[in-house]
Amino acid sequence: MSARIYQIQKNALQSGKALTRKWVLEYAPAEAKKPDPLTGWAGSGDMKQQIKLSFSSEEAARAYAEREGIAYTVIPTAPKTLKIQAYADNFR
Repeated sequence: MSARIYQIQKNALQSGKALTRKWVLEYAPAEAKKPDPLTGWAGSGDMKQQIKLSFSSEEAARAYAEREGIAYTVIPTAPKTLKIQAYADNFR
């Protein structure tokens, strides 16, 4: 079973940066989702898809994965770029 480790990104619809410093270990799906014949909802028998562990740092997430023998992939965080602009620039 493999997992991916990544840092939570900021929500695009909000300006707050709460919980963006946390790192998440999430298992990769073992089987594809398929529609349920009775309800039509998508689902699978893979219970590990429901597990999402959060850590305070990348090192803590790596240490957990290595201790438990979980193969993992670290997804690097995209660099944050700020576009600093004055309100007056809208009228030039």
